[in-house]
Amino acid sequence: MPRAAEPLSLNNAAARHIWLRAQRLDTTAPFGEGASAVAAAVDHLGYVQIDTINVIERCHHHILFSRIPDYRRADLKQAQSQDKSVFEYWTHALSYIPSKDIGIFLPLMKAHKRDGHKWYSSVTPADTRKIMRLLREGPLTIRDIEDDVLTEKEHLWQSRKPSKRALQLAFYGGVVTISERAGMLKTYELMGRHFGWDKPPKPAPAAARTAYLLDRALRSQGIVSLDSICHLDAPSKKVVRSLIEARVRRKELVRIALDGAGKQEHWARPEVLEATGEGDPALVHILSPFDPLIIQRKRTELFFDYGHRFEAYVPKEKRLFGYFALPVLVGDDIVAALDLKTDRQNKKLLMQKWSWVGNGKKQAGRKELKRRIEEELDRFARFQLAE
Repeated sequence: MPRAAEPLSLNNAAARHIWLRAQRLDTTAPFGEGASAVAAAVDHLGYVQIDTINVIERCHHHILFSRIPDYRRADLKQAQSQDKSVFEYWTHALSYIPSKDIGIFLPLMKAHKRDGHKWYSSVTPADTRKIMRLLREGPLTIRDIEDDVLTEKEHLWQSRKPSKRALQLAFYGGVVTISERAGMLKTYELMGRHFGWDKPPKPAPAAARTAYLLDRALRSQGIVSLDSICHLDAPSKKVVRSLIEARVRRKELVRIALDGAGKQEHWARPEVLEATGEGDPALVHILSPFDPLIIQRKRTELFFDYGHRFEAYVPKEKRLFGYFALPVLVGDDIVAALDLKTDRQNKKLLMQKWSWVGNGKKQAGRKELKRRIEEELDRFARFQLAE
């Protein structure tokens, strides 16, 4: 048996360039504008996480704004509700996903429809019959149901309304989809009626899902590890590793030895490593803590030597960066963490705390660096306060 090729050594600066290029954070307006840009961004990234925290604008809007300079909230609404190019479902968290990938998620939907969901074990057949009767009449929000008898929550984030739990169970089972959002108020619609299917798509086989996980990561991360491919999905690691090894044998992937990674293995497509040119060093991005560049904390620290702390649930006296700190990317370096809050009533973006990190701690050039960040803060504030 021939000896496996030695891994290609790669320093962190080169790895950062590759990841930023894959994330489309190295150039201005990589996806264009409007609802088509939203669809293109979600398609390229694979998913855009949804979260309820609204100290500043919610993360799904924020992540898109970071890659679509002229982004408007109405663009996402159009993509979801009119163009139907994106839909909501669970990845490692609730996310917007390209509608063309729905077949990948149908097996999980079918399993939840058959077996239920551990979060919604209290849903009764009567609850389900009630919401299905209402849904047959048309789209439904939880505010349309006024006769619920409130019950105790089974976990912290759960609704006390039985109908809400029944709608959520139907969502995970693929019976309904979310056809529209007004803030965080969801409109539920029968899946087939929303997409206008004459015949529903076929569920993807297991091998297609494995390839999907790997290809999604390669496209949006450039350089991947098992942890980055299978984020919060450890059961998939075994089959993903087998696929990686097959592609390495076919020379479709190259093994990478990344500085500081120790025994953690990384891989990339050969053409990604051959790409030349650096991104725009003048670009400044104020990133969401849920951004794909930040959400995998250990990976961010390995590539950027910056350990982000999400401190919303940390006692105030133990916080370093603040309640909802946002990392600031300048060029290919994370230089600051800004704890911001949107005061919507008085139409102001409030600076709670400014922390310099990494190379931002150096005094040389900090005045110019601060000026560039403040310029981006002005643009960020206009986005935050726009209707």
